[in-house]
Formats: sequence, C-alpha cells, structure tokens
Amino acid sequence: MGLEAIILAAGQGTRMHSKQAKVLHRLAGQPLLTRLAETTASLNPKALHVVVGHQAEKVSAAVAHLDAQCHFQAQQKGTGHAFGIAHQHVDPESVLLLMYADSPLIPAVVMQRMVDQAAQDKLVMLTADLSEPSGFGRIVRNNTGQVQAIVEHKDATPEQLAIKEINTGVYALPARRLSAWLPRLDTNNAQGELYITDIVAFAEADGVAIEVVQADHTEQVLGVNDRVQLAQLERWFQHFQATELMRQGVQLADPKRLDIRGELSCGQDVSIDINCLFEGHVVLGDDVVIEPNCIIKNATIGAGSHIKANTMIEDSMVAEACELGPFARLRPGTELAAKAKIGNFVETKKTYLGAGSKANHFTYLGDTRVGQGVNIGAGTITCNYDGANKFPTSIGDGAFIGSNTSLVAPVVIGSGATVGAGSTVTKDIPDNHLAVARGKQRNMAAWTKPTKLNKANKSSE
Repeated sequence: MGLEAIILAAGQGTRMHSKQAKVLHRLAGQPLLTRLAETTASLNPKALHVVVGHQAEKVSAAVAHLDAQCHFQAQQKGTGHAFGIAHQHVDPESVLLLMYADSPLIPAVVMQRMVDQAAQDKLVMLTADLSEPSGFGRIVRNNTGQVQAIVEHKDATPEQLAIKEINTGVYALPARRLSAWLPRLDTNNAQGELYITDIVAFAEADGVAIEVVQADHTEQVLGVNDRVQLAQLERWFQHFQATELMRQGVQLADPKRLDIRGELSCGQDVSIDINCLFEGHVVLGDDVVIEPNCIIKNATIGAGSHIKANTMIEDSMVAEACELGPFARLRPGTELAAKAKIGNFVETKKTYLGAGSKANHFTYLGDTRVGQGVNIGAGTITCNYDGANKFPTSIGDGAFIGSNTSLVAPVVIGSGATVGAGSTVTKDIPDNHLAVARGKQRNMAAWTKPTKLNKANKSSE
C-alpha cells in the first residue's frame, strides 16, 4: 500500500485580515503550506494532493516544485467536502494522510508513525492535550478509554467542553475506508457542513480500530488562524531550533534573539551572538564566530572564520580563517579563499578573492577575480557596468591597489603590479609595473582665498 497525502489549502483565512491567502503567510521564512508540504514530501508519497480555492494560482505555485496535484474547490462546504474533492483522484489501495496547510510544524516522524499504523487497516488520529481547549473539537472516549467520536466545540455539551484532549484534524487511514465513509457524511450540525470528523464515529460503528498519536510538543500540531497565533508559533519554533543547536554544542549569546529561516548546520565550537538571521541553507564550520546583527543567506562559512558585527552574506562561499566586517556585504557569487579579509563597508558581487588577499575599507568589487596576497586600498571601486552590460576585472597575485582607485572594466592588473593612489585605470597593467593615472596637480601661489560675507552684506542681498 503506497502513501498519498491530501492537504487542504482552499480557505481565505479572514482572521488574518490580509489580501494574501492565509496558507501563504510565512513561518520561519516559508509559506505555511510549503513547509507542511515539504515535510510530507520527505515521506516519498506516490502522490501529494492539495485542495485549493482562494488565490488558487498563487497557492498552487507554492507547491509546484513538489509536483503536487492541485484540485480546485469552488465552494467551501466543510472539511468532508474538501477531502472528498481530492479523494476522487486517489488510488483506492493507498494509505491516506489527511492534513491542513495552516498546521505547518507536524514532524515527519509523527506522520510516518500514523501512516505505519494506518497500513494495518486502522483509523489513526493526531490529538493533543490543551490546558485551554476552547474552539477545538473534543475527543470523546468510552469507559475503557477507547475513542468513540469527535464533537465540535459548537456542538459539545458542558461535560464534553471540559475534555482537554482535542482533535487536530489530522488523520491517516486506508483510502478504501474513506471511500465508504464519505457518502455517509451529513450536514446535521451547527454549521450545516460536512465534517470529516464524523469518520471517527463511522470507524467505531464499523469495528475499525482507532488509534491516537501525539507529538512530543503540542505546538508542533497547532494550526494558525490569525497573526497573533502565527507570531506565537514563530517564536516557539525559533526557540525550539535554538535549543536544538545548543544541545549540539553551539554557543548562543541569547537563544531568544536568533532567527533561522531555513536550515542551519554548525560544526563544533561555533559561537553566535545576538540578533543574527540565517536564511536558506547555511553551513558554519568549526570555530566560526558570528558577531551581532549579521544576516547570512545560502552561504558556507569555513572553519575558524570570523564574521564581525552587522555583516550581510548572500549566496557566497567563505573559506577557512577568513575575516569579514564589520558592516561588510557579500552579494551573490562571492567566493573568498583561505585567510582572505573583507573589512568595514566593503561590498562584493560575483567576485573571487584569493588566499590572503584583503580589502579593508570602503571598497566595491564587482565581477572581479583577485589573486593571492593582493592588497586593495580604501575607496577602490571596480567600474564594471556601462549602463547596459557588465565587464570583468582581473587582479593578479601580489598586486597592490592604492587608495581611491577606479578600475574601469574590462581591465587586467598584472601580478605584482602597483596602482598609485587616486588613479583611474582604463588600460591593462603588465606584471610588476607601476601605474599612475590621475590628473596633473597644479599649485598656484597667486590666488584669492574665499572669505565669509559679513551679516550686513548677506542681509542686503
């Protein structure tokens, strides 16, 4: 029996008070739907079904990279109706996992546990125990503790409202069982809708075993209905990730002031200071130090490198023992070799900086290849864009670029060459040559130094 999953993502989410569909709002950098769908895809289902409705094209695009099958729900008539739309496209011999896009943190291990039990011809429910269960459907059990039914909050009696165990709405079951139960759903409830929760009573009546699974943390199964709940779940998840990092040996100055919006992998003895943001896929090698207020996205930082405060790194590779910042910016396509140094207010883009080379102050390097042991003085810029096209700059090993230099691409600076400060270089410089390219200075003795106008003269103007 293969696995298929159905995720409901058709609602607008009016309590978000947003022009954007609720399932497209982000948690830890990913849309709610995308995060859940990617976790589900890690189980290698033979089909992933997503029921769409509000902003269907945008919602479908959020799972396009997963080859999800999207099914349109024109009218929302309850969860039973929504799951039924996708169920028409399901292999009757499969095991189904039924979920909601606004519950993004369900762990893959929990999903797998449910699927394994459902493969034994069981209905498996994901539940949680809440101290404040208001608004949730309650799990009704008999005297022996067996699940009998789910009662929605609006339909519950006072005694049932006192129950703390709630229904998350997530189920696993054989597809053929759902095929038999969907036609039995009715609208005899306070909302006048088809509730998928009724399948629990059907399973009990038909003698199908009902099993319950719970996650290690209640927050992992909670849904998002408004921005308050989204913020609460975001902070819980960030603290959860920070805790996991510390257990792996990462030193965090303050786990409450760390944001991971993707995947962060760390070696031994990594130190991360406050207010750092990691996006996409980031790898930090052994002994890396990250000072406060850094933003690092899709980057690898080699062992022993030191990233100073307020540095931004995106789509870049930093080798071992490099030093960056403070206030440095590595834009996409930057690669630093071992022991390279990028100092304060230096920006790079599509640039390779060779081993031991350094640009310490106020410099821009774009579409540039820099050899080993090069010194680039303060105020140097590569003029790589003519308004229509980009051009490369090449700087050979051991070159010295004086301060306040403009390198007008395309241009090649030879190995061991020296560029005098204040130069505007427009032609290639051979190896070991000195280039001085600046206007001739004139010192004039006969000139009149400007003087301030007095107040009387100013007022008469």
